[in-house]
Amino acid sequence: MNYEMICLRDKIGEYLCEFAENDERIYVLDSDLAKSTKTLEFQKKFPKRFVETGIAEGSAMSIASGLALEGQIPFYVNFAIFVAGTAWTQLRQAAYGNLNVKMIGTYAGMDNGKDGASHHANEDLTLIRSIPSVKILVPSNYKEMKEAIKLAIEYNGPVYIRVCRDIVPNVEFEQEAQFGKAVVVEDNGDDFALIYEGTAAKVAFEGYEALKEKGYNGKLINIFSVKPIDVELINELSSKVKGIVTVENHSIIGGLGGAIAGILAQKSSHAKLAYVGVPDVFTESGSATDVKEKYGLNVDNIVTKVEEVIK
Repeated sequence: MNYEMICLRDKIGEYLCEFAENDERIYVLDSDLAKSTKTLEFQKKFPKRFVETGIAEGSAMSIASGLALEGQIPFYVNFAIFVAGTAWTQLRQAAYGNLNVKMIGTYAGMDNGKDGASHHANEDLTLIRSIPSVKILVPSNYKEMKEAIKLAIEYNGPVYIRVCRDIVPNVEFEQEAQFGKAVVVEDNGDDFALIYEGTAAKVAFEGYEALKEKGYNGKLINIFSVKPIDVELINELSSKVKGIVTVENHSIIGGLGGAIAGILAQKSSHAKLAYVGVPDVFTESGSATDVKEKYGLNVDNIVTKVEEVIK
């Protein structure tokens, strides 16, 4: 199938400006990467509500906390590794106070291929999932991206939105995005369930098509809300299909696969589970396409894993 390929990162500034037009509480904080994260658009349109902290991520998160305490809705936008990693202590403190801080982490997983291990965010889901009260959303298309920001604004508490820098297929779903709800993208049978998070949408779609061509009939599931996750759907799938494979632009330790394993571990019986993602290594520098191919986020690995769990 042919899909329009898009980069969600490119819409960050545009969508934040759109919401800020009608809500003066919205602020954007940056750490010297506004051009890369596309928040430069917000800075130009709302300079008085744009805070440039320089390369001081912990301070940026602390300022966001202060703005939240004053009744504003701050969005801290940065590379995912800096939001989740460098500012983790300040994020944890904000969550401890259940402050109304919003975060957008882009260049997630291996999307920032050329900058190598120091800039790859293969641990952000693990780090943030471990913090109580923080909700995690991972949009996979333009519609979900806008809905994720809207949900974050409407929710009173910390929210992390993981946004891809690489391209994904712009396949929109009729179902409105919600906290705690996944989307059944395609359902052609019960051989397998391929479950992906939004930044891995491209390879998940390609893998699903390759499996169909080989005669397998399964389900393609989009996990928009990683935390809270759709426990009901995952339990239902585990009782129907022969095997489940998770696909994530992230470490296989503690991310999407880990979240689903934690649910299945509470059941007396369930479908076999396998992971497609980054093994327990630091990834290298290179084009995002080449790096993802090397570390297993590719169609061949998806097909192999599905065949292993269903046979």
